[in-house]
Amino acid sequence: MKKLSKNRVKKKGVNKFINKIICADSLKKLKEIPDDSIDLIFADPPYNLQLKNELWRPNQTKVDAVNDDWDKYDGFEHYDRFCKKWLKECQRILKETGTIWVIGSYHNIFRVGKIMQDVGLWTLNDVTWVKSNPMPNFMGTRFTNATETLIWAKKHENAKGYTFNYQLMKKFNKGKQMRSDWYISICNSKERIRDKEGKKVHSTQKPEKLLRYVILSSSKEGDIVLDPFAGTGTTGAVAKKYGRKWIMIDNEENYCKIMKERMNSIKDRVVWLEEHKLRF
Repeated sequence: MKKLSKNRVKKKGVNKFINKIICADSLKKLKEIPDDSIDLIFADPPYNLQLKNELWRPNQTKVDAVNDDWDKYDGFEHYDRFCKKWLKECQRILKETGTIWVIGSYHNIFRVGKIMQDVGLWTLNDVTWVKSNPMPNFMGTRFTNATETLIWAKKHENAKGYTFNYQLMKKFNKGKQMRSDWYISICNSKERIRDKEGKKVHSTQKPEKLLRYVILSSSKEGDIVLDPFAGTGTTGAVAKKYGRKWIMIDNEENYCKIMKERMNSIKDRVVWLEEHKLRF
């Protein structure tokens, strides 16, 4: 029997995951993905908000806050161990030319950033998502939390050849160099996925515009984009629209069902116009 080369084995191994929604534990599935096989990872991990009490507006209506079971951990050490495990797997599966984006709030991003450095990932940028319509601080006890942070990193310090579509990103900023502060509204209106009762399906659904910046800035058509905490599948939806391959992993069956419906609804990829501007 003819032996496959190492590269062909690697390609064959990752192909079974491509353009698939995988409803399973992320850590277990990441271990099955071959080394050096993924071009781009976007990770929106649990924030470990440690919400102690219910939140109420001044008009005595309850705030639909993040209190899902998937966001609960037995203290910081437990959360840190979890982050180290999934980040090490992400680093392993990234190509030498690949990069990873991790998003978080002030509750977790500083811990995650340290762990990223500890496992050897090399930071390229920190990007601030400035929310144009943040949820107000109803108690009036501190500043309104109007930002989240994204950390963009490559596989290790000496990794070369990562993708950054500099000229393309200038088109989003009126021909000027793209800055690291992105003014984007939170996911709402028609984009927000809701159930039959009108309740948000996912408490931290990210807007497509945010993922558009991430994916178009740091990947090429045909690249493999992976999201280990896919939620409602925004990463996959944007990847599919712009001609990328995608792998979505989440262990919540309801989210996986929503993702399947969402991905099936995307029939045509977004194309370039003659003047080389993107259609939105």
